[in-house]
Amino acid sequence: MASAALELMGFFLGLLGMLGTLVATVLPYWQISAHVGSNIVTAVDNMRGLWMECVYQSTGAFQCETYNSMLALPSDLQAARALMVISIVLSILAIAMATLGMQCTLCLESSGGVKSRVAGAGGVLFVFAGFLALVPVAWTTHEVVKTFYLPNVPQSMKYELGELPCTLISVYHNEISSRAKHSFPVYILVCILI
Repeated sequence: MASAALELMGFFLGLLGMLGTLVATVLPYWQISAHVGSNIVTAVDNMRGLWMECVYQSTGAFQCETYNSMLALPSDLQAARALMVISIVLSILAIAMATLGMQCTLCLESSGGVKSRVAGAGGVLFVFAGFLALVPVAWTTHEVVKTFYLPNVPQSMKYELGELPCTLISVYHNEISSRAKHSFPVYILVCILI
């Protein structure tokens, strides 16, 4: 009974991780304009995401514009888009597989050991999707920090990390079955705190 409860907890954490990855992919809070040097008092905040750039003015106006051409984007932004979308697709597939393989579902009941292998495959997909979501976040963090400390970049053009890389990106569940009829859950928490 405890194993089924752990499976359910892991499944819901995996679902939460998929939703977090989806939100991180869509929202434009990956990079926020830095207020350093003479750029401390400003009436405009610039924000960049994977799909759009936004401007927030001190009057309360919030305006976003999507990127016009995919081919004109930098290659790291194109790769980040692709990795995040693939991560979401793999997470959805992992949710479906984990649902079929959990002990509390009636699917695949008469298949013997197939049920635990399907749950294990769903867990492996969750872990792989988590690593795919981690790569663009780490790369964006690296690029923002590297660009921030370049002396030839004007202070008004410097960006800091937005809220998204600093939040919980992925929580994934992996169940591995042993050769015996017992299985044990393994939980991996991927969280970037900066």
